[in-house]
Amino acid sequence: MALDYAVIAAYVLGMIGMGWWGMRRATSKSEYLVAGRRLGFAMYSGTMSAVVLGGASTIGGVGLGYKFGISGAWMVFAIGLGILLLSALFARRIVRLKVYTVSQMLDLRYGGSSSMVSGTVMWAYTLMLTVTSTIAYSTIFTVLFGLPKSVGVIIGGGIVVLYSVLGGMWSITLTDIVQFVVKTIGILFLLLPISLSAAGGFDGIKERLNDPAVFDVGTIGVSTIITYLLIYVFGLLIGQDIWQRVFTAKSPQVATWGGITSGLYCLVYAVAGAVIGTAGKALYPDIANSDEAFATIVENLLPTGVRGLVLAAALAAMMSTSSGALIACATVASTDIWKRGAKGDVHSNRMFTLVLGIVAIGIAVALNDVVAALTVAYNILVGGLLVAILGGLVWKRGTQAGAMTSMAAGSLTAIAFMVLDGVLADSPIYYSLGASLVTYVVVSLATPPTDPAVLAAWNRRVAGKATEEELVKA
Repeated sequence: MALDYAVIAAYVLGMIGMGWWGMRRATSKSEYLVAGRRLGFAMYSGTMSAVVLGGASTIGGVGLGYKFGISGAWMVFAIGLGILLLSALFARRIVRLKVYTVSQMLDLRYGGSSSMVSGTVMWAYTLMLTVTSTIAYSTIFTVLFGLPKSVGVIIGGGIVVLYSVLGGMWSITLTDIVQFVVKTIGILFLLLPISLSAAGGFDGIKERLNDPAVFDVGTIGVSTIITYLLIYVFGLLIGQDIWQRVFTAKSPQVATWGGITSGLYCLVYAVAGAVIGTAGKALYPDIANSDEAFATIVENLLPTGVRGLVLAAALAAMMSTSSGALIACATVASTDIWKRGAKGDVHSNRMFTLVLGIVAIGIAVALNDVVAALTVAYNILVGGLLVAILGGLVWKRGTQAGAMTSMAAGSLTAIAFMVLDGVLADSPIYYSLGASLVTYVVVSLATPPTDPAVLAAWNRRVAGKATEEELVKA
């Protein structure tokens, strides 16, 4: 194991070094929060892939493959579809807006201010995403060194907070590129072929398991597939952590084609994780907890050194999601919620990142039911904000009153049905989306259209023709 420890240690030191290097480039708010809006195709597609494919996509994706066979790919597949749709339909317009948060987009489109409501929902979502990722990567330190969960959370969380605070989005982008390369090699080029070969290929899996359901794409259940599509596809269309990556693209073309490339990569990653999990089921059929399938496969199949690289790949996946969520959480807090107290300089942004990073670590130490916490955040995010955001992008008749009542109706409906039917039920997302859509359309049609001057300014912004004065105002 000494070589495995050395590989992990080298990886962690490299992440901190990237943070220190990024600090030299993060000299303004734009550089710190959105990497100066100048990422090219390769860096953009790599960092987008890194942020969306976290611990849930890696360890969780393999676990779903272990439990449901090839059908276990649906969760990560939905993430890939979300990135594809965002990139193909909306990325060009998002880049041209030249804003920092989703809430700023709502204010520009509808006029007035909705940032306190939408910002609070988005802040809660990004904070819980940070927390759940922090808990996930602490397990790697626990497995490697036998540390208690709380110590693993503090060590892993401390590393992410350190490089995120130092260089902001530049540090996160640089570390994401390394993480993207590490997990591509570790998962796609090492663990996938080795596990598949050890199981005897697809014929060997079929013979060992003698269960045709493992190769049926619908085994996981139609209702589960629909829920994955609703939560993850729609969640990725509107999440601050994803939009903030779109803001880093240097041009609409980079955001579109780099994002499409990332989405296709996610689809491949989805299938790879399911195949690894299915091979693991054939090799080790008695694992009690499917989430332990990844660690079991790595521990038993891979030689020393290679095992360290694959564990580093899992750590990379978790850290990239955690750091992306943390910077998104700090951006929403400083721009939308506590904007009057924020100076808007790099120092104040670093302080927001540091404080919220410490808060996330504290919550992660205390929290156990991470799936429930993340589900609550996603239900309120999608149920409360999806209609107002997408409606503003595609329907000119949508009004601020319609957007505000839609947010309130969707969020309250999601909360009500989580209380009535349980956090993990399907009903909260279905009913909240329905209530949000109906309210948005009815109230928008019943209230005066948006001020033509507001729409004119919005159209200039979306077309990339806004004046410097308009850009500075926002």
